[in-house]
Amino acid sequence: MRDLVGYGGRPPKVEWPGGARLAVSVVVNFEEGAESSIEAGDPAAERIGEVTTVIPPGVRDVGQEQLIAYGMRAGVWRVLDALEQRDVKATFLMCGYAVERAPDIARQIVAAGHEPACHGWRWRPHADFTDRDTERASLVQCLEITESATGVRPVGFYCRGSQSEFTRDLLIDLGFTYDSNALDDDLPYWTTAASGRPILAVPYALDTNDMKFYHPNGFVTADEFVAYVTAAIDALLAEGQAGAPKMLSLGFHLRIVGRPARIGAFKRVLDYLAGLGDAVWIARRREIADFWRARFPAPGPASP
Repeated sequence: MRDLVGYGGRPPKVEWPGGARLAVSVVVNFEEGAESSIEAGDPAAERIGEVTTVIPPGVRDVGQEQLIAYGMRAGVWRVLDALEQRDVKATFLMCGYAVERAPDIARQIVAAGHEPACHGWRWRPHADFTDRDTERASLVQCLEITESATGVRPVGFYCRGSQSEFTRDLLIDLGFTYDSNALDDDLPYWTTAASGRPILAVPYALDTNDMKFYHPNGFVTADEFVAYVTAAIDALLAEGQAGAPKMLSLGFHLRIVGRPARIGAFKRVLDYLAGLGDAVWIARRREIADFWRARFPAPGPASP
């Protein structure tokens, strides 16, 4: 059943590591090459990109493929350099098919200390799956190719759009420790799969996300993005200093923020976080999940 109450205005009193008043998760999406394309055998090309496609469904859109490939060919190196220069470790949401097509890049990312999380085999909504076995096979495929390429088996998950009725139970069965298909809170929380079993949700955010550079009425310039994100940081930091610490997710895409006119926004946000010192804990999502599980264990079965 849909939960519209959550913590009901009484969130747990969180003490983030080092006395931080805000936990920040930097997330980078690694999905180039896993989008829908005729080249990959799909019935139509990806529709959302740098420009509105003028190619009809069923016809290969080479231009869209190239705009998306920019992230893997050029953008990723700017993003990795920015993270390395500031010693920030991020969570990379990796589509399995993207990893299969660029395993050396995925390997370098994880070797640099970043967390690989499962972003599905393809960049698609898992709500599209209509049977459990097919969805399970796609998750296993993503896990195995990512582990083979990077040496690390993902424990976190987030898919494009929404999940299916089977997803959370499959995540539990496959050993995932957190699910990030949760857009409804500023703190992790325990929820249940369809079977009633508990699973930890580590929320993601779509407003503090560079995908809005692609959306009408979203961000146009780097300044707009930086102003919006720093406003979110300031607001949540103030709540933390008042005694109610929260977490914030910042989402980035190689083909979006990796562009020359936008990489400065990425760097400026990281520099702003660095300037806040110990007031902010920048952590990989796996670390946030482990912290939450240790301090706020899954609730036991209800009393009869």
